[in-house]
Amino acid sequence: MATPDFIRTIRAAAGHQLLWLPGVSAVVFDDEGRVLLGQRADNQQWTVVNGIPDPGEQPAAAAVREVYEETGVRCVAERVVLVRSSQEVTYPNGDMCQFMDITFRCRALGGEARVNDDESLEVGWFEVDALPRMKESQLFRIKQALADEPTWFEPMD
Repeated sequence: MATPDFIRTIRAAAGHQLLWLPGVSAVVFDDEGRVLLGQRADNQQWTVVNGIPDPGEQPAAAAVREVYEETGVRCVAERVVLVRSSQEVTYPNGDMCQFMDITFRCRALGGEARVNDDESLEVGWFEVDALPRMKESQLFRIKQALADEPTWFEPMD
């Protein structure tokens, strides 16, 4: 995930201290029921499309924008399937972040799946029973997008 300019500005003042940031993820399905995935350039992991909303941008609009920017696929957000905060992440440069992720189930409208920016090594459609190796958190997003259940969130203790 490329660092947006507004976060670079915050980092200039905040240094490496922990930033609490919004995030969006898009689990995009095509008409054949396949899911759109990208292999990240920074860590080679396969993931659903994700990113950071711009200031003032609605989360669903951010998810749709990120899908197009990263993959060339046009889509529409259908519903929120998951709201969850991540673990703290410390990047190699010492920056610390924690993300509040809103995951959307999306439906592809058109476009050709392709590497559309420098954030991905590969992009493609995958059958849900033939996914590449992925972290459990990514698989959970897909599972929730496939489920006909209310939005998932961590219950209170």
